[in-house]
Amino acid sequence: MDLSSIVSFFKDFSSLVWGWPMIIMLLGTHLFLTIRLRFPQLYLFKALKLSFSKEGNADGDVSQFGALATSLAATIGTGNIIGVATAVALGGPGAVFWCWLTGVLGMSTKYAEGLLAVKYRVKNSSGEMIGGPMYALEKGLGMKWLGILFCIFTALAAFGIGNTVQANSISLLLNESYNISPHFSGICMSVLTALVVIFGVKGIAKVCTALVPFMAVMYVLGCIYILIVNHAYLGQAFNLIFESAFSARAAGSGFVGTTVMMAARYGIARGLFSNESGLGSVPIVAAAAQTRNPVRQALVSSTGTFWDTVVICALTGLVLVSSILAYPDIDHTSDAALTKMAFAKIPYIGTPVLSFGIVTFAFSTILGWTYYSQKAVEYLGGKKVMLAYRIVWIIMIYVGSVVNLSLVWSFADIVNAFMAVPNLISLLLLSGVIVKETRKYLWNNRLDDYDDSLS
Repeated sequence: MDLSSIVSFFKDFSSLVWGWPMIIMLLGTHLFLTIRLRFPQLYLFKALKLSFSKEGNADGDVSQFGALATSLAATIGTGNIIGVATAVALGGPGAVFWCWLTGVLGMSTKYAEGLLAVKYRVKNSSGEMIGGPMYALEKGLGMKWLGILFCIFTALAAFGIGNTVQANSISLLLNESYNISPHFSGICMSVLTALVVIFGVKGIAKVCTALVPFMAVMYVLGCIYILIVNHAYLGQAFNLIFESAFSARAAGSGFVGTTVMMAARYGIARGLFSNESGLGSVPIVAAAAQTRNPVRQALVSSTGTFWDTVVICALTGLVLVSSILAYPDIDHTSDAALTKMAFAKIPYIGTPVLSFGIVTFAFSTILGWTYYSQKAVEYLGGKKVMLAYRIVWIIMIYVGSVVNLSLVWSFADIVNAFMAVPNLISLLLLSGVIVKETRKYLWNNRLDDYDDSLS
């Protein structure tokens, strides 16, 4: 079997696991938790307020905002830029609506993940708070073997989606746009990551707390500028997005007509992949948050999906659809190049803003997944294997910068899907615990109470 056959096999297998079975499993969990938890999305404004508040004497290693910023660093990535473009190219403008809806429903799952992460967290030998699906599976369900599987899949997936593919995106962009050597890019990223890793979760959180708001605001401002320029087409873009989500007729205005199933398939898949709700990665950092009780951090965690998908992915989708309507010369089928062509319509600064967005989004994803992967490895082998893993992790950033990664992309997608399964099992089987904690602190209006079991 030659390399092309292997690449083709993994690509087909990736399409299979991220097809309807995974979509139904994830979206079904989103719907189930939304209904059982009485629509936690209704507490969004309270959650946003909590995310910027300080907890004072609460136990934990980083602030609630620090934990949120670290998780956003990992989730706000090239998927928000390239992933949405892929959804529009393959599923038509209606895919934007389904992507947005997935984000709204995914807030319930992100809430549940954050709650369980804090509920079942433990202190390691260094006095750090650690948690995540592996501890929920072990302590909540007595299924340590499934927690081990989750960590194996996380450690493997991290080298793909959280490391090499992000480094590759940065090096390719800098090489194509500014003729910077991939070797130089790889060395710089490896050194910068190593410097951050030395300072552990607090160092990662500090960098992410500074970087994430800045990079997100810059990208959002770029999107808003394009929407102002395209204001004459906004009404048509909104109508097209909503009509195409439920109608199989030809979209018109340059778009090829797609089926409702295609719009839903690609919109939901990209939304799920972008915000990582249900994947099990985000609760690993949520467990380190300074919080009085599990529900406070659960609410803060849920805002991550709001910012990632409901805001940023929606803005990207609206930019793309309005730009295609405004500029008939844009090839809406061009997939990854679609966002680049839309931003290129901004005179002088469009391409630099997009380049900055991709570089910072991708690098922040590396930092976020650095933390996730280390905690997964710590669960598997303790502190004694951490140094070796960190060295390999930093080396692979350089490797990812200089090699072709078509195979790695597919492999990472597959392992990501395998990550999600143990996490979804913990969410569904422990949904009674989630409801109990929610009733105690949220529904009974006791959010300010301390949970003594967390100390």
